Order: sequence, then structure tokens, then C-alpha cells
Amino acid sequence: LSVWIQMKLFLFAFIAVWLFVTISSDEDYYKLLGISREASTREIRQAFKKLALTMHPDKNPNDGTAHEKFLKINRAYEVLKDEDLRKKYDKYGEKGLQDEQQGGRYESWNYYRYDFGIYDDDPEITTLDRGDFDAAVNSGDVWFVNFYFPRCSHCHDLAPTWREFAKEMDGVIRISAVNCGDNGMLCRSKGINSYPSLYVFRAGMKPEKYYGDRTKSSLTTFAMQFVKSKVTELWQGNIFNEIDRAFAERISWLITFCADTGDCNLSSTCLSLQDGLVNVGWMDCSKQADLCDSFEITTSTTALFPPGSSLAQKGSAMFIQSLDTKEIYAQVLQHLPDLEILTKSSFEHKLAHHRWLISFSFGHNDLASHEYKKLKALLKGSHIQVGKVDCVADSELCASLYIQKPCVAVFKGVGIHDFEIHYGEFDALYNVVAFAKESVNAHVTTLRPENFPNQEKEPWLVDFFAPVSCLHLNLPVKPLCLNANDHLGNTINYSVPQWCPPCRALLPELRKMLSGIVNVGTVDCQKHHSFCQGENVRAYPEIRLFPQNSNRRDQYQSYNGWHRDAFSLKTWALSSLPRASVDLSPEDFKRKVLGGKDHWVLDFYAPWCGPCQQFAPEFEVLARMMKGTVRAGKVDCQAHSQTCQNAGIKAYPSVRFYPHLGGEHINSRDAPVIADILRQRLQQLALQGKSSKLKDEL
Repeated sequence: LSVWIQMKLFLFAFIAVWLFVTISSDEDYYKLLGISREASTREIRQAFKKLALTMHPDKNPNDGTAHEKFLKINRAYEVLKDEDLRKKYDKYGEKGLQDEQQGGRYESWNYYRYDFGIYDDDPEITTLDRGDFDAAVNSGDVWFVNFYFPRCSHCHDLAPTWREFAKEMDGVIRISAVNCGDNGMLCRSKGINSYPSLYVFRAGMKPEKYYGDRTKSSLTTFAMQFVKSKVTELWQGNIFNEIDRAFAERISWLITFCADTGDCNLSSTCLSLQDGLVNVGWMDCSKQADLCDSFEITTSTTALFPPGSSLAQKGSAMFIQSLDTKEIYAQVLQHLPDLEILTKSSFEHKLAHHRWLISFSFGHNDLASHEYKKLKALLKGSHIQVGKVDCVADSELCASLYIQKPCVAVFKGVGIHDFEIHYGEFDALYNVVAFAKESVNAHVTTLRPENFPNQEKEPWLVDFFAPVSCLHLNLPVKPLCLNANDHLGNTINYSVPQWCPPCRALLPELRKMLSGIVNVGTVDCQKHHSFCQGENVRAYPEIRLFPQNSNRRDQYQSYNGWHRDAFSLKTWALSSLPRASVDLSPEDFKRKVLGGKDHWVLDFYAPWCGPCQQFAPEFEVLARMMKGTVRAGKVDCQAHSQTCQNAGIKAYPSVRFYPHLGGEHINSRDAPVIADILRQRLQQLALQGKSSKLKDEL
């Protein structure tokens, strides 16, 4: 046995050295740019711009290696700024980018100095990219977005005004910019065909384009019509009722008293603190002199009144001396009620039947942590409670959950084992809000040995992963994550990243898998190491599809594809399951669709059409969503061109709903959207049928 142990130790040592040499042979793109692996796209651009201005060959004419050096950092930037390429690189290293040609050319030094990332250094302007755009504009805030192109002279002309406008609106609405040079696909999807294009976005609202003149006053007037918050004028007849009502709901009041002396500060800060955080009001002391005198107000001032406080009670209200909006905002946030603190004794009970977003901290307290106080109001409509755990004071609880660094996690209301950790940016609150809402609505089950699927009627897609101690191989093989202990209990120390990039990148993709296709589950193999060993899981992440009606755990298919995005996983899973849609011949189309009694939704496609191939798995999702209500069929327009021509098909893919002879065109390629349209039409048809029947009876 001792010889066998020595052989294993030698083998592990050999593998460790081999991995180190292999990994070191490739350039680390993050190190080249001097950033962390968790860097945001904005941080990536800022780091590259800083390097570009000093390392550009134009600035180093006497350095024969300048061109080669710049190509390296340019290649690193081109890969890391692109969401999809960055995922490939994080999973497979440079080996996964062999077919990509980014970074081979670059611009002059003047481009990086004057045109590159116009708004990246402006703190009041949020630079949005393809990866976070939807999360931002659907967060509930009002977003005014400037779609620009780096070389557009009109975009540069607008920039000074847009910066001043952003400062004016700071805290009232979100002012942002999208660089369409870096995000061409995003801009095209939003219908942007000229620069600059200015649009207002808000969840549930159709984007509205701004056509007015580009002055700060005109921009402000246009933007303020979308702001629903208001400042309440308080006077003798309403002040006490208003304050009592807010205090009963545990909401503070921020009140500005406007007197003859001093500055009456009715700034944008007042509006930014609303939406359930505080009520904002003002009092005109020239009209309410007796009331202000009774409160001993002699000069203009602003005060925060927490629930239960009063002006009559000395020290219960907080008077704010500053006129700086950011400082007022910070002071008010700091004095708002903190998140509920959960401990080991209360954790399990609190999370048993309610959905929670939990912030796990390690003793660090700053403005960002105070920003989290806003989450309670932002998530109230989604029925998600918000709390925090101090992992310094409650280290045992955090260790039991394998929480080893600051993070937020969503617990889905079925106990402490079913949760999902947010691996994205923590400084952008809209990202955290979007994650929380998506997570509680996603049907991803946290699996353990006791609830692992067995003799299920429905198929399961299961991800076996290990969140820590991951070795990232830059090789065309599965990324491998090794636990800190080998099978014989010998401790092996590897210098590896704490969070496994391939495992981390996969989890958000799994959340995008739609319910109704397959059940989706994850197994944390660090927590359940013995179980994963027993299931013969050797590399992470390991993705397995267990077929429906299977009574054996060894009956599964493993996913061996390179791409682990939602589209690729859906395509693979659906190809392994019985189809819900059917292929229609011309005779089938005439007899079943045009001459039958069933409702049909059809996908008219051509095999050579790229968008058709992309839409194919989405249509299969739709077929499963509408199964039993609307039948789904596919017509190959290359093989049956006359049928498609007679049906009036002029583009591929085309989606048609056939409740009647001619069919109705549906302008969407998104399964849930199409499903909603179909359900609405079915309701309309049912009402029309009832109305016709009633007329016949009369």
C-alpha cells in the first residue's frame, strides 16, 4: 500500500509540474493588462487605454519590439472585452481561441487618446455592454442611454453636454453610454442606425427616442417626464398624518425646511432616495412660520427623521449640514436601517419558507455595503427578503456553506441547501437585482445525495461542479478541478485560483435553461465529494443528461462539447430527447394545417439559413411549452418551395400561427414571447367563439 501511495504522490507531483509548465507557456491576458479575473468590462477598457497610451509604437519609435508588445496587449483586450470570447478564454485558455483572429491590427495613438471609450472616465455615466445592458434597463430604474460611435464627430460634440447633463441627473435617473464600435451586435438589435442616438429605457415601457435639441436644459426637461417620484409639500394640515403613516411602515422622512436665511436644498438627492427608501418632503417656513418656530427652525436646513423620531425630541433627527449631493446621499444611506443580520441560530429557521438574498461579508464596511440597504425596497415586489451574514463573527456558518469570499447568494425558500451564488460584479446594484429576480424564477434545483433524481418521469440535465480549488488547463480537454485532498486523504497544495472559472461561467448559463424542456440541477462536488466519487465524476464541470423514465443512475449522456452556453446546452439536450415538433410535407400542410381542426404554429425554414439553425432549438422549446394546446410543425422551404411560396413566405425563418386558413405572422424568435402571443390569441378566439354561440342562441 505504501508503494501505491508513493506512486500516487509522484503522479500528482508530475501532473502539477506539467500543468505549471503548460499554463506558464501561454500569456495570461489578465496579467498582461494588470487586472483581476473579476474585472468589469469598464475596468478592462480603462486598463488597456492606460497601457495603449504608453506602449503604442507611435510613442516608442526606437523600440524594435514595441509592435510585438502592443499586439499582445491588443489581443488580450480584444478577447477580454468580448463576453463570448472571454468565456472561451476562461474555460480553455488560448487553445480555445485558435479560430479567432482578434488583436491582429490596431489604431493610431491619436485614436486611443481622443476617440477610445469617450465616457469610461466619467463616474456619473455608466458604460453598458452587451453582457449587462438588459439587466440594467430592466432593473426598474429609468435609463437614458447614449448610443455612440468612437469616430463620430457629432458624438464628440455632444460629449461635454452629456457629461454636464449626467452630473445634473445624478441620482434622479441613470445616465449611460453604449460604445457601438465595441458593441455592434447590441446596437443593431436595438435598431440603432445613426449616431449619437439617445433613448430612454424603463422596464415595462417601450424605449422612447429623443429627437430634441442637444442642450442640457432640453435633455433635462425630456428626462424628467419619466420621473414618477415627487417631493411632498408639508404644512400644518398634513404633516403629522404623513409622518405617522410613513413611520407605521418603518419608513424615514427626509425634510427640507426653506427659511429666509440659508440655502434651501431641493437637490436631485431627494429624488434618488425614494422608491421605498425614504419619503421626501419640504416645508415653506415663510408660510408655515408658526410650525417652523415650534420646531425651532431658524434657517434653511435638511433633516432625516427615522421612524419614531420627532423635532421635539432632541437628538432623534439627523440634521445634514452639507450641500453636496453625494455627501447627503451617503449620510442618509448610512443612517438608514441596516440589513437584517442572520446568525447560525436563526439562519435555518428564517430561510425555511421565504426567499432571501443574503450578503456574506468579511468585516469590510463601506459605501457599497450601505448601497445594499436599497435592495430591500428594490426586491420588495419580487417578494425577496434581504439579510446579511458576517463571516468573521459567524465563520462556522459560512464554512458550512463553503462561503470563502464576499458574495451575495439567493436562497429560494426551500431550506438552506437550495441556493445560488452571484459571481458577477458587486458594485453595480442593478446586476445584483437582476441576478436575484432571475435566480428565484429559474428552475435550477440544488441536488444532494438524498434528492438526486431516481426513477424520474422527466429527463434531468445535471451539472457536477466544484467551486474552489480549480486548475484551469489551457488545453483542448475538459477543465479539471481538483479537491484539496486526494482520495487517500493526503493533502496536496496547488497554487490555483480560488474560484473555478469554467464552473463559475456555467452556472449563469444553466439558469437560462427554460423549464418545460428538462429539469435542471447542480451538484456541488466539494460539499458532496464522496457522492460525486461514487457517481464516477472525475472532471468539473461535468454535465450529464439523464433520460426520462430511467431507473438507473448509470444511464446518462455526458456533454463533451466545447461551448457551454445556454444555446449549445439546449441544442444538445433537445437533440437527445424525443421531438415535440413534427416535419410537414405539402400534403400534411394542406390536410392537417389548412384542412384540420387543430391550431398550428409553424416554422418555415431553409437548411442553409444560419438564423434558422439558431432558431431551431428555440422552436423546439416553444413546441414543448405549447404541447397539448397548439401543435408545432416545421416546413422545409428548400425541399417544398412551392408550398412556402403559396403561403406567402418571403424570409427565413418565418413563424406563422394557423387558427384559420391564411395564418398570422408572428414577429419574434423568442419562445416565451411567442408562447404569450399564442395564448393571448387563443383567449381572443375563445371569446369570439362564445360571442358567436350566444348570437346563434339569441
